[in-house]
Amino acid sequence: MGGFVATIGMFDGVHRGHQFVLRHVVDEAQRRGLHSMAVTFDRQGAPTLTPLADKLRLMAQCGIERTEVLTFDDALKQLTARQFMADVLQARYDVRVLMIGYDNRFGHNRAEGFEDYVRYGRELGIDVLQLPAEGSVCSSMIRQQLSDGNVATAAEALGRAYTVSGRVVHGEHVGTQMGFPTANLVPDCATQLLPAPGVYAVRVGSYGGMMNIGTRPTFDGNHQTLEVNIFDFDGDLYGSQISVSFVERLRDEQHFDSPEVLAQQLQIDSQQAKHILQ
Repeated sequence: MGGFVATIGMFDGVHRGHQFVLRHVVDEAQRRGLHSMAVTFDRQGAPTLTPLADKLRLMAQCGIERTEVLTFDDALKQLTARQFMADVLQARYDVRVLMIGYDNRFGHNRAEGFEDYVRYGRELGIDVLQLPAEGSVCSSMIRQQLSDGNVATAAEALGRAYTVSGRVVHGEHVGTQMGFPTANLVPDCATQLLPAPGVYAVRVGSYGGMMNIGTRPTFDGNHQTLEVNIFDFDGDLYGSQISVSFVERLRDEQHFDSPEVLAQQLQIDSQQAKHILQ
């Protein structure tokens, strides 16, 4: 069995729309007795929804056998769609079938469209197929939802909870003094989009928790932190890698008149989060 059924795209987020395309590629490859491939790029722009390693893992979960990550350099950017199909897809990867999402364009300045790809495909011996739209999901819509704090809506579009991974570092231990010890998270990917400042119900592995994203205005903070209080957890996480999955937004970050008033609100927040996470 040789040759590939392939698709092309950034696939940032690997959301439901992307999953629809990738699974059709897998199905078409199986139907034709070929392998499945996705061609993506190392430069996604900022902010991103999925760091590259996460993107590749999620694409593999859709059944894609091979993913090629191309360096988005000047030479690649200058290729026309036909040159890309001939020099990269055909000559380098032996692509026999190219499946295109309903709104996907590629090539220099994205100047050409689906009918052009079909024509080039006929000349090169590549079948070019277009997939129908799968709902109205797109990466820019998910970014907007996250920027607005709508993590539950974003999760519906992604097909999973939005997740940020990183390393736990020492903080100022203010939460511990109020009875809510927190793990301070430094994200692994500096360009990954963070949800809007506020307090969220989250999951950390098998544990529930609540996370605050913000500047801690009650304590006159001046830089953004990510602090997660993990429910029913008693252990030392400093230096550990953890992944925080956002479930639902509880409230805006706000200034309280004293740490005592904030502690009262945190108690309310924790009860609300535990109810959501049941």
